Amino acid sequence: MLGGLAAGLVVTILCSVGVGALPIPVSGVVAILMKQLGIATGAVDAQQETILLVIRLPRILLGVLVGAVLSMAGASIQGLFRNPLADPGLIGISSGASLMAVVMIVLQINLFTGLSALSGLYALSLAAFTGATGATLLVYFLSRQGGRTVVSTMLLVGIAVNVLCEACRGLLVYLADDTQLRAISFWSLGSLGGATREILSVAGPFLLIPLLLLPRLGRSLNAFTLGESQAGHLGVHVGRLKGSVILLTTLGVGVAVSVSGMIGFVGLVVPHLIRQMAGADNRLVLPASGLLGAIILTLADLLARTLVAPAELPIGIITGMAGAPVFLSILLKNRSQSHA
Repeated sequence: MLGGLAAGLVVTILCSVGVGALPIPVSGVVAILMKQLGIATGAVDAQQETILLVIRLPRILLGVLVGAVLSMAGASIQGLFRNPLADPGLIGISSGASLMAVVMIVLQINLFTGLSALSGLYALSLAAFTGATGATLLVYFLSRQGGRTVVSTMLLVGIAVNVLCEACRGLLVYLADDTQLRAISFWSLGSLGGATREILSVAGPFLLIPLLLLPRLGRSLNAFTLGESQAGHLGVHVGRLKGSVILLTTLGVGVAVSVSGMIGFVGLVVPHLIRQMAGADNRLVLPASGLLGAIILTLADLLARTLVAPAELPIGIITGMAGAPVFLSILLKNRSQSHA
């Protein structure tokens, strides 16, 4: 399965980079990439080379990383909560990022002049990442009892923090003018349109960290499904496992949301699809979710930038319209099987 998904991802990337206002054949894509790697020295179309390397490739690679992180983080949170309906939003990552992004948009002139001058185009991303990290740390520390983190308490605290963040966000939306409302709406629906090589070089390493480390927790998450005490008897350091999952998920999803906005259903639906195909072994579910999430988000971004060209749809609309029916079909299928 992992080999098939990896091959599918390569094919998806090669096809996606060639589709757009200026079509680039697969042979041209391969020739340009081989030239960049120093494998071939033949002549390539200069215009196609510029569009591929400057515009499409950074956007698609960022989409691959974001899709993989969101899906793998969703699978990890589901393993931690032992609940297939869980997603990273339960611990406040998305709501915290959304709140700080709205604060940045609405109150930028009064409160963030120095931040905007210091960070330039990265100001909104930094604000969103700060909000995601702050909300998650608040949930994590408020759920600690007697020196350990209680998962059930974390769920309840996460719900409360999400409600608080949404209430504050609603107040700021109420105070926003028309221009700010449009910016808030566009950011909330998600987009990879702002991807550049600079953003990819900054965000890429932080997205790779959870992608490389979360699969190493698969065996421990398998033991954790038996319960905390049983996992401890099997040699799993339960406290370290919880902290590692929360830390890596917060880092990955926080960076992903900060550079792409809110993209729904990827972290919830993709692990479900993998479990339907391959079972519940987290040693397979985690890396397979990352690969399938990268494929799905790459295809969703392809549709977002071509369906209404030369305009662009927010990618969150594509993932929501595709993810919700798939998720409902999975729930109905499971319900019919349980009744049978």
